[in-house]
Amino acid sequence: MMNNINDKLIELPLHFEPELYTNIFKDKNNKTLQETISTSIYNSLSDMVKQNYSEDLESNLGDFLLKLKVLNDEFYKEFLNKYGDLEYSIFSLKDKNQDTLKGVYFYYLNNELKYIGRCRDSMKKRVNSGYGKISPKKCFKDGQSTNCKINSLLTKYKESIVLKLFVLSDNKQIEELESRLILENEPIWNSRK
Repeated sequence: MMNNINDKLIELPLHFEPELYTNIFKDKNNKTLQETISTSIYNSLSDMVKQNYSEDLESNLGDFLLKLKVLNDEFYKEFLNKYGDLEYSIFSLKDKNQDTLKGVYFYYLNNELKYIGRCRDSMKKRVNSGYGKISPKKCFKDGQSTNCKINSLLTKYKESIVLKLFVLSDNKQIEELESRLILENEPIWNSRK
């Protein structure tokens, strides 16, 4: 199936800003630690926090987590998704004429297929806002772990990454093709491991 598609793929060049970003989670300060452990997703951490960090309950969440990280207290990771504390970059599509395209996209590293994804709205939204800029919220358990994972991998291999798109306009076709190609090709970055 990929052979039929390869001839119809268009390359979407990426522009990476030179800065690298770490500890992005620290900027999530819209809630205190107390408010956070009161929500359903973090409620399981409530007893541990009250037992060991009661003096920090009124601290902003991001400040508290950075404090723990600096102290080498691994408990801060309990609030983050699996990819929430990596090195990230900001990147976007180079060609503004490609912003409105949608379809099934492919990330290649040294000509080897690594990831297949779908875009049902616009590549500008998927790349520039989704993968291309990691906000503090995306780093948390209730954030967007896939965006964190892909951004960190693209950041690591940015010199050798190529993004290609099979343009489609029908959302149902986009979803079906993406699912089928992931099953057939099993790209390593699509793995949940």
